[in-house]
Amino acid sequence: MADFTAITDADLAQARRDPAFRRKLVARHLDHLLAALNLMRSLDSGGDPTKAAQIREGVDLAMRLSNILHRLG
Repeated sequence: MADFTAITDADLAQARRDPAFRRKLVARHLDHLLAALNLMRSLDSGGDPTKAAQIREGVDLAMRLSNILHRLG
């Protein structure tokens, strides 16, 4: 996860113009999210309801990103 970079305004502008870049951007951030969720899951002993809620929220977001990626084809 060390190679994560935030999306810039320039990235958003390019994503609006370039469908291939848009797909790559969504896929890269989905990969980062899945890696973070996997790490959180492995560190969670199952006793912290706040962490469990964060993991569920992350999974919901991952599903939304996956659907977007699927629509982008």
